[in-house]
Amino acid sequence: MFKSQQPIPDQYILMSEKERDERICAIKANLGSKLVILGHHYQRDDVIRYADYRGDSLKLAQFAAQEKDAEYIVFCGVHFMAETADMLTSSKQKIILPDLGAGCPMAEMAELEDVEVCWEILKAKYTQEFIPVTYVNSNAEVKAFCGRNGGMTCTSSNAPKIFERLMGEGKSILFLPDEHLGRNTGLQWGLRDQDILLWNRENPEEAELPKDAPRLILWDGYCTVHQKFEPQQVDEVQKKYPGIQVMVHPECSHAVVKKADISGSTDFIIRQISEAPAGSAWAIGTEINLVHRLAQENPDKKIVSLNENTCLCVMMSRISQPHLLWALDNLKEGKVVNQITVDDKIAADAIMALNRMLALSK
Repeated sequence: MFKSQQPIPDQYILMSEKERDERICAIKANLGSKLVILGHHYQRDDVIRYADYRGDSLKLAQFAAQEKDAEYIVFCGVHFMAETADMLTSSKQKIILPDLGAGCPMAEMAELEDVEVCWEILKAKYTQEFIPVTYVNSNAEVKAFCGRNGGMTCTSSNAPKIFERLMGEGKSILFLPDEHLGRNTGLQWGLRDQDILLWNRENPEEAELPKDAPRLILWDGYCTVHQKFEPQQVDEVQKKYPGIQVMVHPECSHAVVKKADISGSTDFIIRQISEAPAGSAWAIGTEINLVHRLAQENPDKKIVSLNENTCLCVMMSRISQPHLLWALDNLKEGKVVNQITVDDKIAADAIMALNRMLALSK
């Protein structure tokens, strides 16, 4: 569940943005190589500008692991991302989340207890081998569950390769926690709708399981941001901007992905826009901060959000400039606040899942 963030002193809210900026820059300079700030692509502009590294969740955790001299790693993202960074860094390094309330609704949709119930039902019903695969956008306990049950993690970039390997070996997959990434990847691989079962986490005892094991069982979780994109928005934006290309993240529903011209991970979207010719026009179905940033950084291209009513990740936006300064001020005084730690046994099992992913996706 989401953790509570203690209220920060009013002074951080009331001071001017200019003063906050000056103080953040001064602390960064003072701490030098002892401090690394990581910024996820969905962060707001007044926070991500301080990031030493930008990226998606796994890439940022890998950046953190490379920074051996950094004593403090401030993760401007959400809770599960900070967990992964803690698992991949040394015990001497401290991972700090500026606002403990920055969780991920999708990650919270897959609780370990519910996943274990599902797993026991599947084992009792079928002799077919199931492999649990969790999107890296999941909490450490779920990653650990996959690790100790012969499974692995995946990213939106390497999910197709993971599916190709496991499906090619005749195995079935229990995919957590994002229904849409799982469905889009499974259908891309060649599964039919009848090969796929959507699990009901709220009422598992009512699951109507077919006699033969499904090739793919999808957990019924979703990203609250990408869920807001709808098929008719593709029609509307194409009518409004004739010739525009529609590109969406695979966390969108299959109905949206099917209508779009192209889909891919966050890094894929960024790369496509960067390499697109001047004068090209794009409607992008992903988080609005990233869409606005891409528009600012590529003024020679027309870039709009597929949903112009805004698709903001509210949890990412909890990491504000005042919270960042508050966390850094405490570090300057030698006090660590909002440290994120993962139990050693959970971390060991979760790392097994991460390592299997890396081995299979080479």
